[in-house]
Amino acid sequence: MILVESPGMLTTVQDLGRAGYAHLGVSASGGADALALRAGNLLVGNDQNSPALEMTLVGGAFRFTSAAVVALAGSNFGAELWRPIPVPAGEVLRLGPTRDGARGYLCVRGGIEVPRVLGSASTHVLTGIGGRPLKRGDALQLGPEPARPPRWQGLQWPWDRLAPFRVTPGPQADWFDRGLDGLAYQVKEESNRMGLRLRGPKLTQPRELLTEGVSLGAIQIPPEGEPVILFVEHQTTGGYPKIANVISADLWRAGQLRPRDEVRFETVSFDRALALLREQEAWIHGLA
Repeated sequence: MILVESPGMLTTVQDLGRAGYAHLGVSASGGADALALRAGNLLVGNDQNSPALEMTLVGGAFRFTSAAVVALAGSNFGAELWRPIPVPAGEVLRLGPTRDGARGYLCVRGGIEVPRVLGSASTHVLTGIGGRPLKRGDALQLGPEPARPPRWQGLQWPWDRLAPFRVTPGPQADWFDRGLDGLAYQVKEESNRMGLRLRGPKLTQPRELLTEGVSLGAIQIPPEGEPVILFVEHQTTGGYPKIANVISADLWRAGQLRPRDEVRFETVSFDRALALLREQEAWIHGLA
């Protein structure tokens, strides 16, 4: 069992989300940096979709009542990353503010045991589906021991979180007289798991759009002209034109953006986007 002595700023239980309910108005939620979550779970021998703790900007303090094996993945909260760590019974794991990036994952061998809602353990923060952010005094049960052993040799993270976002053209890209390439933006403080709002060059919204379905990673241009990247708790319909869409292989980077980070874009073909995703999937499956 894990006892929460300090929950940090915003710590939630997340797995890979609840896909398949957008027609009911429920976005998938799940880990904001799903790639780090998957890698962290594989490090401790879990299934990639095992529930873990997602910490945002500030970590927490977690007391383990029994011996466990954990791995920290994603952002650096002041402890060793990308390697299984044995934790003795009674020890408190203390994690401070992030030193790089926005979100880190505390993956525990066996996973976190919480009730599934619509097939997922993920906390949808904005609606409360699947639970709520952790509070001091919460007690978290651990799941059964997995069959796969921990990956004791650890791993090296091969990607740069601040590299340009690769995008493909959105369904209304031809409404605009220019694309996002070559423009620089900053992440606004009011960004959250629903959307990442950017500050910078304004694009003219050329016409009104009837409300239609929207997808994870879509880049909308609202009337004020500054882009919004729809994120893991995005609304499932929207009436703003979509100039581009972040490719699947780069969505993890959105989960690591922090306020005032610089954001740039690079348009790629759909074939290139698919090749990059295949490359990334080959890397993650090589950890299993």
